[in-house]
Amino acid sequence: MTTVSIATAKECLSDLIAKAEQGETIEIERHGKAVAQLVPADPTREAIDFVWLDSVIRQMPQTDDSGIRRLRDEDRY
Repeated sequence: MTTVSIATAKECLSDLIAKAEQGETIEIERHGKAVAQLVPADPTREAIDFVWLDSVIRQMPQTDDSGIRRLRDEDRY
């Protein structure tokens, strides 16, 4: 982990971001105390397959309106 002052972080922000992109964590200090961290972003998530999701939803049993009302009225939701 790299530790830098706020002034240094301002001067070298592009370089620090490049280090974070490589997986490094950068700690930013004010008067010798850590106040922030620059960390790598979470990896990009895989796209949702909406065709598959729709097929799964269609396989689920249907609940009619009276069943939903009954659950609501019995405080079991």
